[in-house]
Formats: sequence, structure tokens, C-alpha cells
Amino acid sequence: MSYSILIVDDSLPMRSVIKRTLKAAGYGSADLIEAANGKEAINLLKNSWVDIVFTDYNMPVMNGLDLIKAIKKDDTSKDIPVVVISTEGNESKIKEFMDCGAAGYITKPFTAEAIRDLIVNILGEVDYEEDLDESDDDFDF
Repeated sequence: MSYSILIVDDSLPMRSVIKRTLKAAGYGSADLIEAANGKEAINLLKNSWVDIVFTDYNMPVMNGLDLIKAIKKDDTSKDIPVVVISTEGNESKIKEFMDCGAAGYITKPFTAEAIRDLIVNILGEVDYEEDLDESDDDFDF
């Protein structure tokens, strides 16, 4: 089984880092969809099946917190897990994300192992590629 993963970040280089990290974590066969802000993500969710969303917090047009609220408010998307990947690491901000319905939180920088563990924890099954490159686990992205 291959997942469909939506990556939402206003930084194209950061979206590339997240994609490389997902591949290093064994999710190279996943369908990786990208959006530059929350509004783009909402539009993509109307027409695309997504298993999990990874979003940044600080973005123009619609930030990650507003994206979570919009996803959780919509009956067709409310069950999609949303993970925040951000430099916003203080406890009150993390609590705010979780209170709004985030399924998880990862602080930048992050590792392939942290991403893999979070996906397995949230989705409850392993979607592992046989040719996982374990050497990439040592890199912080």
C-alpha cells in the first residue's frame, strides 16, 4: 500500500527537504502532493485523496493553524491526520496545534526516523520500501 501525502510549506526548498526525508524514511513510493499555503492545500483536498498532511505553521495566505481548523471543520476531510512541522517549538504553541486537531508535531530540524515513527504511529501500519537507505537516518534536515 502506498500513501498519498500532502506537504504544505511556503518554502520550495523546505518542501524538497521534506520529500527527500520521506523517501529516506521509506516512503519513496508515496504520492507526494505539494501546496505553498493552506488555501492551496484546501483546494487540493477537494480533488485529491490524501492519507496524511504535513504542514508548516508560518505561511502567507493561510497559515498552518488555520489550515488545521479548516480541515477539521469539513466533513470530507476532518478525519485526515495533520502533522505540523515547524520551528515554533514552545509548549503553548504545540498545545494550540493539538487542541485544534493536529495529530502530531515535529520540530525543525528533523530526521527521517522521526518522520517514519510518526507516520507509523498515526496511520498504524508500515508502508515500508524494501530498499530503505538506512544511511540517511543520520542526516538532520
